[in-house]
Amino acid sequence: MTQAAHEHVELQSDLGWALGVLLRGYAKGAQAVIADVPGGPRGYQVLTSAADGAADTQLALANKLGIDRTVMTYLLDDLEKAGLIERQPDPADRRARRIVATEAGRGKLCELQRKLRHIEDRVLGALPDEDRERFREMLRTVAVNLDAGDPLQDACSVVESLTEAATKPSRRGRGR
Repeated sequence: MTQAAHEHVELQSDLGWALGVLLRGYAKGAQAVIADVPGGPRGYQVLTSAADGAADTQLALANKLGIDRTVMTYLLDDLEKAGLIERQPDPADRRARRIVATEAGRGKLCELQRKLRHIEDRVLGALPDEDRERFREMLRTVAVNLDAGDPLQDACSVVESLTEAATKPSRRGRGR
């Protein structure tokens, strides 16, 4: 085996390399899918939380997603203008507002989730269907466990920075 072939085999067995390739493949497709959602990935996470009833109050949602309160206000304004969410008075505290997905917001979320599932299936296309679901379950288990021990303060920013790094053209192989 040549040195280049040996280095390539070692690279392919590296977890970091594999995670980077998966993230890059998923991020490229996902960016196109959520491009028209106000706030991009953050807007998608807010819409998902609002649709599944996990949004609670505006402040609780900002804390849960690790989004600055001021940024959250502007994000919610944009999502509300787009007709995807609405702020409703909290019955327990009239000063607080609960974030709820509108009918249009739930429809948009279903459309986005369907498109994202196609991206996932393309990224995981080397696996048989039953292994894809098992892989998703194992990945969720690992992610939840890691997050419980060291919670992300701003998951959106982490994903955005990793996505930017993963989708930038590599300088490797270019002559200097």
